[in-house]
Amino acid sequence: MTLRTVPDVTFKTRVRDETIEGPNPFRWEDKTTADFFGGKRVILFSLPGAFTPTCSTYQLPDFEKLYDEFRAEGIDEIYCISVNDAFVMNAWGKSQGLVNVKLIPDGSGEFTRKVGMLVAKDNLGFGMRSWRYAAIVNDGTFEKLFVEEGFSDNCETDPYGASSPQNILESLKAEKIAAE
Repeated sequence: MTLRTVPDVTFKTRVRDETIEGPNPFRWEDKTTADFFGGKRVILFSLPGAFTPTCSTYQLPDFEKLYDEFRAEGIDEIYCISVNDAFVMNAWGKSQGLVNVKLIPDGSGEFTRKVGMLVAKDNLGFGMRSWRYAAIVNDGTFEKLFVEEGFSDNCETDPYGASSPQNILESLKAEKIAAE
């Protein structure tokens, strides 16, 4: 990833709307990168897909569990982005019982492509997906990146460690100590 700022992208999201009656009280809402990243210091992490083993067992749940610790280190929000549509991301968030981490659907992979992290995962039957990475983004500018090793199309492994919440939290704490 060589960008310094987040690309200008509009995300197609589904949001709950109490004015809509019936079993599906949601409406479409466009959200931009400015909506998510403007004027905030956030953690953004990306993963190959909702409901996949590492993502559902470790990465997303651990970011949720460590949310208060991230807040104590000056993080305003934690966002998870994946090349999945809004319906999948909402269902995944519900199944995970999310309260703090917010999910961003990158259904067409536009954001992921523009940050240079779109890879083929045809070997797993996924098609085009995101490489696993995380970043600290401050007011729309990438401050620090945590990219998993082995970036490639159809990677035979699913590296996980650099983008783990524990690694990012350790980095934020070390940064704070160094600044004191």
